[in-house]
Amino acid sequence: MPASRKVTIADIARHVGMTNITVSRALNKPEMVKPATRERIEQAALELGYVPNAFARGLKRSDSRLIGVVTASLDNPFYAEMIKAISRHAKQHDYAIMLFDTDGDPHLESTAIDTLLSYQAAGLILSPVSDEPDYQPDYLARLKASDIAVVQLDRTLHDSGFSAVVLDNLWAGERVAQYLLEKALTAQRRTERDRLLVVAGPEHSRITCERLEGVREALGAQAGEVTIDVLWGDYTLAPAVDQVRDYLGRHGVPRAIFGLNQLITLGALKALREAGIDRDQTCVVGIDRLPYLEIFDITVPCVVHDGYRAGAQALEQLLVQMRDPQAAPCTLTVRGELVT
Repeated sequence: MPASRKVTIADIARHVGMTNITVSRALNKPEMVKPATRERIEQAALELGYVPNAFARGLKRSDSRLIGVVTASLDNPFYAEMIKAISRHAKQHDYAIMLFDTDGDPHLESTAIDTLLSYQAAGLILSPVSDEPDYQPDYLARLKASDIAVVQLDRTLHDSGFSAVVLDNLWAGERVAQYLLEKALTAQRRTERDRLLVVAGPEHSRITCERLEGVREALGAQAGEVTIDVLWGDYTLAPAVDQVRDYLGRHGVPRAIFGLNQLITLGALKALREAGIDRDQTCVVGIDRLPYLEIFDITVPCVVHDGYRAGAQALEQLLVQMRDPQAAPCTLTVRGELVT
């Protein structure tokens, strides 16, 4: 057969001199074909290089073994950890995953959703490009009208009604602020110019708002004595570098810097280094572990979330929805721990 054309059931049928129906039965329902016939057909399929169309077979059986994973960014190590768990647990249940990295682009996200709907995927784990209340993507109505099971991971669409696995962002913000009160913002060390710089994500992001709320609640009575400066960003590294560099040039070194995710915290560290500022001059803290820093003997206190556990929970919750489409939506919350 020409290498450029896929081998079909009709090709096998011609090769062995049998009907298409007989060949199809031998490959898809072998118990319906005599052993000798089945063996001859299977040998021909092997010789010709036949590969079954899993998508078409899934449509015929109404039993798709495909799970879609749509994420806003694979640059974030935390997301990579969650996706690893999803992939491994999906394999254990005989499902394959189709992964889409939308790179923060709403159009790519919409296209990814439509692709999965066209493939009649059994389930979808979604971390949308935005969790701001006014982000209501055009595909939302199509998802709700379809039979696909949906679980949101980390980021959620406002009032979508889908199940979700989210982080305890309020607690994370509180715990970081408590640590700073103990180590950097104590009364003994306080000066008139004490400032806490929070390098955040989008201003109206649910995750951003919850983490900032936790900071303000933990500071409590001290909030009036500590100036909280917030830099709004997009949870990626490059903007954080630029913003912190500009802030240092205009305001000097704050008492502490709080990065609201891994990439932001790395961006803040890079800006400090470029400015020639020793890390002893300010206390840098973050959310989620910074990978490989221990190789360089660098320690950054952070609230660590178990990304692998979060991904596994999302997959398990999706399986529940797939087994019982009438199951009530459920939101699971993963709480981190402070690692210093």
